[in-house]
Amino acid sequence: MGFRENLRQKVQIKRLTEQVRRSMKPADPPQRIDREALRNLFRMSHYTPRKERDLELYYQEEGQSGPPFIIVLDNELKRYHTGIDDVVLRKSPTLKEMISIRNAIKILNDKDVVVSAKEVTLQHLQDEIIASLDLSYTAADIESLISDGREALKNNYGDGITEVLTLAAELLGWPPVPKALETAHCHAWGAQTSGTAGAMTVGPIAVFNLMHNRLKMIRNSVNTLDSSALRRFHQMAKGEEQAELEGEAVLFELERMILSQR
Repeated sequence: MGFRENLRQKVQIKRLTEQVRRSMKPADPPQRIDREALRNLFRMSHYTPRKERDLELYYQEEGQSGPPFIIVLDNELKRYHTGIDDVVLRKSPTLKEMISIRNAIKILNDKDVVVSAKEVTLQHLQDEIIASLDLSYTAADIESLISDGREALKNNYGDGITEVLTLAAELLGWPPVPKALETAHCHAWGAQTSGTAGAMTVGPIAVFNLMHNRLKMIRNSVNTLDSSALRRFHQMAKGEEQAELEGEAVLFELERMILSQR
C-alpha cells in the first residue's frame, strides 16, 4: 500500500483500539469487550486465528524456536507466551484435566505464562500493527494531500476536507480536541499538553465547520479552564469571529508544519 493508504489504516487502527478501550470501561457494568472491533484489529495484524474448544485464539510465532505469543479473545484479553495446548488447559479445562493436581495449579495460577492483560495487551496489539506499516513520506506526498484538500475546499466537499484534516492531524500528532472545546457541527484537532488541576492547553487548533464548509486555524493556545478563552474559541468555530487563518491558508500552514517537522 502507498503512504496515504497506510496513514488511513493507522487512523483506523487507533479508532478501533479506542472503541475496544471504551468497551473495557462501560458506563453500565458488566464489561463486555467489543469483540468485533478486536477481530477487525486482528485482521490487520500478523496474528493467526484458531478455534480451540470454546476459545477464540490468535497466535503469533516468535520464531523457529520458542513458544508463540497467544491472545485469547475474551474480557480478560490475556496475552500468553506458551504453547496453545497449555493455554487451552488453563482457560478451558475438561473435568478429567482438572482432576490432576499439577493441572489444577496451572489453572489457578497463570502468572508464569501471562505477559499482559486487558488494556496493556490492547496497547501492545495496536503498537505492533502500526509498527508494521510503512509511514514514511516525501514532500510530494504531502503536497498531493494538501492539493486534494484545496480541491475539496473549492468544491465544498465536506467529507474530502475532513479526511485531509484527519490525516494531516495524524501526521502532526494532533488528537481531536477535548470535550470543553467541542463545538456543534465542527471537527477540530489540536496539539495538547496536560496542565494543573485537570486543565489541558490546546493549540494550534484546526477547525472545520461542517455547516458552513469553513476551515479555520488559531495559533494561540486555549486553556480548558479559561472560560473567556473557551467562549472566544467557540465563537470562532461557529463563524461569529474571525480566525487567525482561514480557508486555503490553513492548508498551506498545515503543509508547512508537517514538512518542517521532518
